[in-house]
Amino acid sequence: MSLRNKLNRLKPHISGGSQSAASPPSGPGSTTIEVPFKEKWEQENVYPYFLDEDYCLIREVKFPLSHEHGHYRFGEFLEAVKIWNDKGFGHPLSAKGYAADELFFFDTETTGLGSGVGNTIFLLGYASVNEDQLILRQHLLPHPGAEIALYQSFLEKINYKTLVTYNGKAFDWPQVKTRHTLVREHVPKLPAFGHFDLFHAARRLWKHKLERLKLAIVEKEVLGVERVDDIPGFLAPMIYFDFIERKEPEGILGILKHNELDILSLITLYTHLTFQLCGIDRKQSRMETFEVGRWYAAIGENKQAEKVLGKLTTGTDSASCLAKLTLAYQHKKNRDWEQARILFLEAADIEDEQIALEACLELAKIHEHRLKDFKLAMDYCMRALEIMEGSKKISPDDPAVEQFQFRLARLKRKQSRNIE
Repeated sequence: MSLRNKLNRLKPHISGGSQSAASPPSGPGSTTIEVPFKEKWEQENVYPYFLDEDYCLIREVKFPLSHEHGHYRFGEFLEAVKIWNDKGFGHPLSAKGYAADELFFFDTETTGLGSGVGNTIFLLGYASVNEDQLILRQHLLPHPGAEIALYQSFLEKINYKTLVTYNGKAFDWPQVKTRHTLVREHVPKLPAFGHFDLFHAARRLWKHKLERLKLAIVEKEVLGVERVDDIPGFLAPMIYFDFIERKEPEGILGILKHNELDILSLITLYTHLTFQLCGIDRKQSRMETFEVGRWYAAIGENKQAEKVLGKLTTGTDSASCLAKLTLAYQHKKNRDWEQARILFLEAADIEDEQIALEACLELAKIHEHRLKDFKLAMDYCMRALEIMEGSKKISPDDPAVEQFQFRLARLKRKQSRNIE
């Protein structure tokens, strides 16, 4: 099937789900420039932005807060921001001190995945949510020479405190900075801002159940977003180059819809992550609860970590075992040796070999260096050696075997001197 036919098949699916917005005002410049297929663009709510003797294209759509994208309504994002502002603990994704409309959900489409100047951004998309509606705007590069108009239209109105992206720290925003450098003498400066990269959050919370963490997979498996007749992102460069050659909107309108869904999913994902991190999600799994607690422990929010992980310690499943081990390390870090010892003791009896070995090692350390009970320290070394001897996963040549043997020999010498 030809590219033209494939794109035509998608034409019925590139609209819908949003409310039309009024025509955005054009920038300063000539309005006598001929825009190919202008009527078709306007039918899809896309209007030219003129600057001097050039132009870019802007699409603006609005959604009511009652609109559902996956498991959430956009109005629940306002609730998420309020939750953070009411909480007394910190987190890298916390919106404390922010108004809802100061979060700027941002995504780009480019001609490739490289990081050099040869990679062009042809679509800048973003959305923000206020008390009444969600407003989404997309700025499209109609031809490679129109970047000044593209970035002027993009930068002249944006007002935000924090960028919200999916892998945007590594890709999208560095690309924007690279392309902006080429036109910076003619357009406004890039503003300073914070950055919430939701890719890193998704990796922390769901790496235990998702082999890949592409946004499309997180959408389907976690957020309940089902895309119908969506154009795959890897086709975007080919479709854009076809658009440059033929100027017809059909294919690129499909890319605009793809980008729109990406941005809307960022809002749903931020809402879901907030509900997970703040204990609001009633469907949160025990492993998700563990990952949340471990994240709080990693950033030094010890009270919140203990509160979250403490909910799991009464069970016997994997989440419970990992929670006990994590809390034990937390108490060790705080030099609360007795509480650490109690939790490591529980972890040492777990069937999971790796957890049991870690617990035995830590118990040997505590009894050797803190409690000076060399006999018990030796007992835990010998228990670890027995676990490794009976293990099908650990070979006799494993370095851990030698390390425990070395520790045991040292403890025997200490015990001998202690008896003398």
